Amino acid sequence: MATTAHEHSISEQLVALIHLQSIDSKIDQIKKLRGDLPDEISDMEDEKEGLSTRLEKLKQEQKDNSLAAKQAETDVKDAEALIKKYEEQQLQVRNNREYDALTKEIEAQKQRIVDNTARGAEIELQKPLHDTAIEEADARLKALNDVLSQKNGELSEVLEDTKSEQAGLERTRKKAEKEVDERYVRAYNRLRSRVRDGRAVVPLERGAAAGFAVPPQRQLEIRQRNRIVACEHTGRIIVDGDLFTETVAANTKPKRKKKK
Repeated sequence: MATTAHEHSISEQLVALIHLQSIDSKIDQIKKLRGDLPDEISDMEDEKEGLSTRLEKLKQEQKDNSLAAKQAETDVKDAEALIKKYEEQQLQVRNNREYDALTKEIEAQKQRIVDNTARGAEIELQKPLHDTAIEEADARLKALNDVLSQKNGELSEVLEDTKSEQAGLERTRKKAEKEVDERYVRAYNRLRSRVRDGRAVVPLERGAAAGFAVPPQRQLEIRQRNRIVACEHTGRIIVDGDLFTETVAANTKPKRKKKK
């Protein structure tokens, strides 16, 4: 049976998708070498940011409390001075109305003394707890900076060792992606983001693909290489095992240098 133009096109797309997947799998392996370092660093940087904000807030509260304590002390002294003044004025009043008015002022200043004394005592009680919280946050922040410095150093080493290889693969990937129709690229990228291992294209091997059995009729369709067949369980694109192996091998062979 003659191969139609459509079948030939699909066959080429299958090869292009396999090639793209093989490149992405290599890039995934490089990223895997970094392990959990990027996530660990990101989590620690988030903690550092939160801790820095908390420390800044605690120090500001400490300053505010110090000012409030001084203000309370000043208010007590002012109130004591006013009480003395009002008591002296009471000795010179001419009627009960003036005396009662001064008495109310004296009572108000006495209450002012009580309130500010209580406020000063409260701030004094909070001070040791506040100081401890600042010391603990400061110590944690310093420890976090030390660990972050170490982790960033480890990540830099891994990146240095692999950046050249990854950059080459990224360039190759861009070229390979252009060989795939846009609709298949979109579907492929969606699949890549959904599956945990990043394999959107998987080979048919011993009647199964990515751990799921494939019905005989579907296996026949896959081996004919003229249809895009998706796994009914995972949505992955299933391709003929031999085609997968041949395509990967063909794209991993070192290129021969041209003779001068």
